[in-house]
Amino acid sequence: MNRNTRTLIVLLVAVIVAGIATFGVYRAVQRMPVREVEVAHTYVIVATRPLAMGVRLAPADLKVVPWPARAPLAGAHATVDEVVNRGVISAVLENEPVTEAKLAPLEAGAGLPPTIPPGMRAISVRVNEVVGVAGFVVPGTHVDLYVTLKRTNESETRIVVSNVQVLTAGTRYDQEKAKSGEAMPSSVVTLLMAPEDAERTVLASSEGQIMLALRNPLDAAATATRGTRTGSLFVGEQTHVAAPAAPSRPKAVAAPPAPVAAPVVPPPLPPPPYVVEAIRAAKRSAEPIR
Repeated sequence: MNRNTRTLIVLLVAVIVAGIATFGVYRAVQRMPVREVEVAHTYVIVATRPLAMGVRLAPADLKVVPWPARAPLAGAHATVDEVVNRGVISAVLENEPVTEAKLAPLEAGAGLPPTIPPGMRAISVRVNEVVGVAGFVVPGTHVDLYVTLKRTNESETRIVVSNVQVLTAGTRYDQEKAKSGEAMPSSVVTLLMAPEDAERTVLASSEGQIMLALRNPLDAAATATRGTRTGSLFVGEQTHVAAPAAPSRPKAVAAPPAPVAAPVVPPPLPPPPYVVEAIRAAKRSAEPIR
C-alpha cells in the first residue's frame, strides 16, 4: 500500500468518526429536558383597540397583560377598575399601556373639556373654505389669527393671536385625518388660547373679518408684524402723512476775507566763483578764476 492510499484511508476514518461524534452530541442535546426560567413580572392595563381622544373607557376597551418587573412603567395601572369610565385626553394605540398621562382626572368626564389644560380656554370661531385654509385647519395644527378692520378712510389688517393650537374642526377632535394630511371641511373650528387672547379674538370677530393662516408645526416663533394699511398696498405710497418741516432761519452772510499781501521774494544770490587747485613745490593751494 502506497503512501497516498494510506493518507486517504486516514482522512476517511477521521471524517466518519467526526460525523458519528456530532450525531451523538445532537441526539444528547435533543434528549435534554427544556428548562423554563421564570421572569418576575407585574400587570398593567393596555388598550384592546385604538382609542381616540375624548373616548370614555369601558371594560371592553381594556385588558390586563404581564409586564417585566425589572422595567416598571411610570403611571401604569394594574386593575381595570382604576381607569374605567375615565376620559382619554391623548390617542392610545392597540396594546399600548394606558398610563395616567393619557387619562383625564377623576370625575372630569370625557369629551373635549378634560383635554383643556388648566389656565387655558377653548373658543370657537366661524370659518369657511377660505378662512379655514381649504379645510386643512384640522385638529392638532397651529394657526395665526388675523383681523381686517374697515374704517372711514382706510382699512387695516393686523395679527391678533400667534401660534394657536386647533382643538377641533367642526365636531371632530381626533387627529387621524391630520396625520394623513386629509382635509376636513368645516364651518367652525375651536382654538386653544389664554383668556386674554380669547378676549381679543371675540372682539376681533365682532369688529372685523378674521382670517386663519396655517403654520408649520416646527415653527414656534411668534409672528411679529406692524400691520398693513390700504395706503401701503401700492409701491411708493406712504402709510402716513409727513409732518410739515419747521421754517428755517436765514443764515448770516460772512464778510469776504481781507486780501493778503504777496510775500516779498529776495533776489537770487550770485553763483560761487570757480576755484582751481594749484600745487607748487609740495604746496597745495586753491586759486579763484577771474
